[in-house]
Amino acid sequence: MRIALHSEIRDGAIDDYRTHHARIPDALAATFARVGIHDWTIWRSGQRLFHLVECDDWDAAVAALDEDPANAEWQKDIGRFVELFRGPDGAEGFAPIEEVWDLRAQVG
Repeated sequence: MRIALHSEIRDGAIDDYRTHHARIPDALAATFARVGIHDWTIWRSGQRLFHLVECDDWDAAVAALDEDPANAEWQKDIGRFVELFRGPDGAEGFAPIEEVWDLRAQVG
């Protein structure tokens, strides 16, 4: 499955956020593989970050990440730079945002 997330970076934190994402910790990458996250890409527009995640099952992956020490360490570190996540209606939350259209689905 493919899901998208929307987060916002704290003022003045984009350079540190980029530096920390130049290479995530190997333990976190291994955790992602173990919980079925195959790819995670992040784009930026101003203070807004858009994440595209390819995974087996998002809800199961998030539940497994909640219990993982490598993820806990990463969240403690990277959380300094992230203001918040927004859900599909724009309110604060960590739910995938709504997919409106998919070319592959239309032509495939």
